[in-house]
Amino acid sequence: MGITLRAGPIAEVVMEVPPVNALAVRHWHDLADALQQAGQDPATRVVVLRAEGRGFNAGVDIKEMQSADGHRALVGANRGCHAAFAAVYDCAVPVVAAVHGFCLGGGIGLAGNADVVVASDDAYFGLPEVDRGALGAATHLSRLVPPHLMRAMVYTCRNVTAAELLSFGSVLDVVPREALREAALEVAGRIAAKDPYVIRLAKESLNGIDPVDVRRSYRFEQGFTFELNLVGKGDEHRRRFTEGS
Repeated sequence: MGITLRAGPIAEVVMEVPPVNALAVRHWHDLADALQQAGQDPATRVVVLRAEGRGFNAGVDIKEMQSADGHRALVGANRGCHAAFAAVYDCAVPVVAAVHGFCLGGGIGLAGNADVVVASDDAYFGLPEVDRGALGAATHLSRLVPPHLMRAMVYTCRNVTAAELLSFGSVLDVVPREALREAALEVAGRIAAKDPYVIRLAKESLNGIDPVDVRRSYRFEQGFTFELNLVGKGDEHRRRFTEGS
C-alpha cells in the first residue's frame, strides 16, 4: 500500500492508497521521491506511472486537511503536490501515465505533466477545485484540453472522458480497463528500445522548449488557494465536502 517503485529498464511507480487514491501529504512526497529515484537510476529508460484500485488519483486527502490543526496539512499538501508534479515533469526519462477510472484534482497535475498518457475506456478527467474552495492544476489541465474548454472545466467542474482527450491528441490511446497496463508497457517498451542517452537528451530538450514554466505557473495558482483559505472559503467548502461524504 502507498507508493511503490518497481525498478528496471521500464520502471513502474504505483499508487495504491485506498479507498480512492486521495493522497495524504506523505504520499505526495513519497511519490516525488520514487519518481526522482527512478529517473536518477542509469538503468531506467522509461517510467510507467499507474495506480491500483478504483481510479488513478482523486487528488489530496481533504479529510486529513480538515482534521489537522492550523494550516499545516494545507501547506504540506500544496508543497507535496508541487514536488510530485515537478518530479513527473523533471524525471530524466519519459513518464508514461496509465490512467483508469477517475483522474481528478492532483491526478490532473500528474497526467498533465506526463510525457505520454494512455487511458482506459472508463477514465475521466476533471478539476473539482472550485467546489472545494481551492484553485490549481489548470496549468496541467491546459496541457490536456484546449484553452476555452479548460476554462469551462474550471468554472463548472465538468469532467471530460478519455475518448474526448483522444480526439484532442493529448491521450495516445484508449483501451479496455483490463488491457491498460499492457498498453502502457507496450508504449514504454518502444521508448525503452531507443538509445537511452538520446532519449534522456530528448526529454531535456522538449522540456526546454515548453512555452510555459509549469513549476512557476502552478505555484502562482497555489497562491490563490492560500487566499481562499485566508478568507474562510477553503475551510467552508472542505467542510461541506467532508460532511457530505
